[in-house]
This record gives sequence, C-alpha cells and structure tokens, in this order.
Amino acid sequence: MIASNNSAIVVAPPDERAPAHRLGEALGLETSILELASFPDGETKIRAPAAAETTLLYWSLDQPNKKIMPLVLAASALRDIGAKRIILIVPYLCYMRQDKAFRKGEPVSQRVLARILSQWVDHLITVEPHIHRAPDLTSIFDKIDATNVSAAPLLSSLIEDDGANANAALIGPDTESFAWTETVAAQSGLPFAVMSKVRLGDHKVDISYDDKLSVEGKKIYLIDDLISSGGTLLTAAALLRERAAAQIEALVVHALCDASMLDALESRGVDRIRSLDTAPHPTNARYIAPLLAETVRSEIKL
Repeated sequence: MIASNNSAIVVAPPDERAPAHRLGEALGLETSILELASFPDGETKIRAPAAAETTLLYWSLDQPNKKIMPLVLAASALRDIGAKRIILIVPYLCYMRQDKAFRKGEPVSQRVLARILSQWVDHLITVEPHIHRAPDLTSIFDKIDATNVSAAPLLSSLIEDDGANANAALIGPDTESFAWTETVAAQSGLPFAVMSKVRLGDHKVDISYDDKLSVEGKKIYLIDDLISSGGTLLTAAALLRERAAAQIEALVVHALCDASMLDALESRGVDRIRSLDTAPHPTNARYIAPLLAETVRSEIKL
C-alpha cells in the first residue's frame, strides 16, 4: 500500500528501527518497519508494509555481506508498491576502501557497490564515506545523486560537551584524516596537527610525528573517520604517550571494532572513545538523526 497521509515516508529494517524513528520524528514523517524473515537455506524473505511517492530507505551498511541483498529486495518491493523515488539513507557506506586493484585479480569493490546500489535507488545520502583517492562521492556514484554529510559539527559538539580546555589539541592519525581534523579544529577553536602513516599490512602500520605541535602535558583528541581493525589508533596512541600526552581521547565517526579492540586501545592509553551512531556500538555518544534531517531538508523536496 501507499502511505496515505504523507507524500514521503521513512522505511527501515527491524534492526534500524530506533535511528529510523529518530529521523522520521526529526522530519515529521511516518516510519514503517520492513518485515524480514529467513528461509532455512539462508535466503531472505521480505515484505514492505508501506511506501510513499518519496521513500527514505534507512539502511546502514556495517556488516554489509548480510545486508546488501535484503536492501536490494526491499528497494524492489518498495518500487512495486508505489515508491517513485527512493532516497537511500546509508549512514555507514561499506566497501569504499578498495578503490583500485592493488594486485591482479582483485575487484574494485567501491565501483562494484556503486553499480549495485545505483540500479535500485535514486539518491544516496551517507556520512563521511571512507574514500581516499576518489575526489568525491559523486565521482563514484556518477549515475545517481549522492550526498556526503560532514560529521564535523557533531564531533565538535562532543568536544564542547567537555567544556573549555586551553590545554587541549586535536591530532589526526594520518594524512587522510587531515580534512576532517582541520574542520573539527576550526569549529572547536583548538590547534591541530596530523601524523604520517605507512601501512605495512591489513593490521600493521608505521606512524611518525614531527612534533611541530607539542603534545606534552596536553589533552589530545585523536580524530578519525573509522575504527575497524584499530591498528592506526593503537599505534598513534602509543606514540602520543611516548610524547607525554596527559590524556588521550578518540573521537570517530564510525565505530566498527569489537570489544577486544576497545580493551587494546584502553591498554595503550586511550582514556575514552566516542563515536556517532552510524553503526550501533558501545561507544555511540551522539545521534546523527538531526544532521541527516537537515541534509534531507536541504537536498530533497519532500
């Protein structure tokens, strides 16, 4: 059926119920939860109870291998019951790391995912995708509209929660973190610097720091977009402790690591880790719904 009281609706799978409701409330829209079940062989059975002419499909893609096919089935079902325009709200966008074939025989997963999603949705909205060499999100999703939402205001608000601290500084753990570290620093009014990183493998990195900004005796906020394997933050934190940082906190957009990595970070001297709820995690400290709602209102005519 088509939702009768609005020209737009938020739709989500059951495990995205809470963040989807927050987005719906922020936009003043009804939220509909998909019905999902599994056959004995693992295939997904799905039913979409409602759609609208403009349907906002909320579906973060952490743990992507079990989520991508159900997402495609949901998008197809929504089209079948009347969705004319599907806006995919995907707070964490998976498979963005591999933007080229580093060895013969490897797929460019970034490109593959773009082809899949572009067949089923009209507009994609995500938060700080983990892209390196691509100039922007639209160069990857060149067949549909695509919007990258900056998380800098929310990371800055976490620093504001701590109160004024003239003895604090921001450090990015590698040059890839420069852009968002600089932006958060500008919004928080704190000095910043970035480290240099050489990746030695999937879980091992070498990090150096030129000490142009002294960290001795300071409260340091490590700013990064992602904790996954945790190798970068582990090495960066150890180096900061060697440089006599008084306190270290990590502020990240996407927290994907497990409990053992949180324990390892604590053992390396990271006093606290806070993240946004782009993926459910014990470190979640700020909801992204208001930021997403602001983006939807500016980008989408509802």
